[in-house]
Amino acid sequence: MTAKQTPGLSPTNERHLRAIAAIILCTLCSAVFTGCQVGRASTAPRAMGPIPVSVVAVRQADVPLTGTWVGTLDGFVDAQIQPQVSGYLIRQSYREGSPVAKDQVLFQIDPRPFQAAVDQAEAGVMQAKGQLAQAEAQQALARINLKRDTPLAAARAVAQSQLDNDTQQAAQADAAVATAEGAISAAQAALTTAKLNLGFTQVRSLVGGVAGQATTQVGNLVTPQSVLTSVSQLNPIKVYFSISDAQYLALVDTSKQAGGDLLSGHSDLPLNLTLADGTTWPYKGHIVWVDREMNQQTGAIRIAASFPNPDYVLRPGQFGRVSAETQIRQNALLVPQLSVQELQGIQQVDIAGPDHCVHVVNVTLGPQVGDDWIVTAGLKPGQLVITSNLQKLREGAPVLPHEVSEQAAIQTSSPMGER
Repeated sequence: MTAKQTPGLSPTNERHLRAIAAIILCTLCSAVFTGCQVGRASTAPRAMGPIPVSVVAVRQADVPLTGTWVGTLDGFVDAQIQPQVSGYLIRQSYREGSPVAKDQVLFQIDPRPFQAAVDQAEAGVMQAKGQLAQAEAQQALARINLKRDTPLAAARAVAQSQLDNDTQQAAQADAAVATAEGAISAAQAALTTAKLNLGFTQVRSLVGGVAGQATTQVGNLVTPQSVLTSVSQLNPIKVYFSISDAQYLALVDTSKQAGGDLLSGHSDLPLNLTLADGTTWPYKGHIVWVDREMNQQTGAIRIAASFPNPDYVLRPGQFGRVSAETQIRQNALLVPQLSVQELQGIQQVDIAGPDHCVHVVNVTLGPQVGDDWIVTAGLKPGQLVITSNLQKLREGAPVLPHEVSEQAAIQTSSPMGER
């Protein structure tokens, strides 16, 4: 089968025309391709210059570490007020919820039966004294008879049996006097008891503090088993809190460094109390005692602290947070919190090296101290950590570092983020 020929052209001329058309087509394609290459090269980005960043030097200092624990407030002394004698309650002498003084009368029990017992005891003392006087008179007579008959019996003027009777009567008189003296002591003891019981009809508070609600009413019969009310000594007030074994050991070390003795309750370690509304109690507290053993279930030990409470603002049952400096970390390395970033659970900081390039460093963080982190591994003192433009930086990127103070970095930089 032969190719179709163009009319008016010879086969040779037709082949020449096709060759020329192919050459023209190749030339046009090459020109188009070259034009695309030139256009793409003209839109390539220029090389970027150093990125200006703020840097803060890693500083080294001795920093105190603060522990915080949840505390429960309780009265320094919580006394249950109970009567010491039985009787009918005839008067309540205090206002519920008001401050009361030590030895203040809170309740009055009907004193009449006890006054009668005092009168009877006084009569018993008088009777015993009369019996003593009678016994002493008989004793004096017996001694006179014995003194008179002794020389007469020696001279055989009276019978020896008479002297023996005088001696026996004198001994009996001495015994009667001793018995009468004992009766007087017993009567006086009964009188003292009666007077005490009469005084116990006035139910007093043995501590100063705030009295609670009365649990019985006037007119009720009360006994020594009855609880009439409670009085809590609120100045100072006691705060209970529990700390872990490790925190306890650190607290002991800090207390000894401060010259106190935590275990005996004479520590000079100051404690702070933060109330439920976030305010800080203006008075410092101190530890008063530490429990004798560690709780094996919780791994914590209970501690009681004392805080001044002059206006009775703090009340038993409230909650607060107790804080104290538990340890002094020597030569700790500190970096601003905003310089630390996290990548898949790994903490990192960007540092500006001597070559003015970014170097990403993995760090191990310790406790938080104010606006700083304590770095336990990964950095050295004096290295420059970057605190700005963190999202624009990559390993090896050129930077133009500008060293600023930590406070200035906090005010001008963005908060901590993630890569």
